[in-house]
Amino acid sequence: MIGGGAWGTALAQVCARAGLQATLWAREAEVAEAINAGQGNPHFLPGVPLDPAIVASTDPAALAGADLILAVTPAQHLRSTLTLFAPHAADGVPVIVCAKGVEASSLKLMTQVLAETLPGARPAVLSGPSFAGEVARGLPTAVTLAAADVRLAETLARRIASPTFRPYVSGDMIGAEAGGAVKNVLAIACGVVEGRGLGRSAHAALITRGFAELTRFAVALGGQAETVAGLCGLGDLVLTCSSHQSRNMSVGLALGQGESLEQALAGKSSVAEGVASAPAVRALAARLGVETPICDAVSAILAGEVAVDPAIAGLLARPLRAES
Repeated sequence: MIGGGAWGTALAQVCARAGLQATLWAREAEVAEAINAGQGNPHFLPGVPLDPAIVASTDPAALAGADLILAVTPAQHLRSTLTLFAPHAADGVPVIVCAKGVEASSLKLMTQVLAETLPGARPAVLSGPSFAGEVARGLPTAVTLAAADVRLAETLARRIASPTFRPYVSGDMIGAEAGGAVKNVLAIACGVVEGRGLGRSAHAALITRGFAELTRFAVALGGQAETVAGLCGLGDLVLTCSSHQSRNMSVGLALGQGESLEQALAGKSSVAEGVASAPAVRALAARLGVETPICDAVSAILAGEVAVDPAIAGLLARPLRAES
């Protein structure tokens, strides 16, 4: 596992339950020390006992020779982290990208970043409705595991599956990535709706029309509408937009209640990926010629270009149109 945050730790737990030797490369020395001392990961995943077989290190060389890598860093740090790991990566090693987002500096998907930093790796994508704490505790979870080589996806799914962690296989990495990236932006919008007290009807409408944006975006990138209608798109969107456990929704909730972005992010140890991905999704959608009015509004709010109420009014004032 590359990344010692909540999701990286939860996936180390998944791999240990599947009978794999799980080694976690963490940036923070205190995280590695706590895990190795049998204290779990109190910084990012408090209160969750971890499998004692999980080993942690702050040295990327600890992953040298691994026959499977899960890249679980925040999306905007994936390139720099994989660059550090590159001297230790075995040629042809499968790398499952677990980060969800669009790289802000290049507007590239995470598998494109992987191809540029570890060109010899065999790429796959893990995405779907999954809160780290629930996964780490062993609560039932289903996700999408996508690879261009479906046989590779099937092999990887068998390796990490357990009675409570069920990967569904797909050959559409682009669709899986697009769903994971856009749903984080839409979750911020749903948080704003709740923070403003606009009601469950508005919440449902936003999820539905947001899913239409997500689908258009994925298809324009080369993904399949059927993929994002599954766990990695609609499933993840429903989860992230419906619970305060969602870091992205909690940011939107604070914005909807009148806090500034700085106040909304203050004191959070985990990353709300949608904050960085929103302007990247907006720019990439414009490049593709895809309409994404909700994502555009979220990006404008985060950038301070428009206040919350005018942004909502602008969405409601859009011309009437057919639903499909």
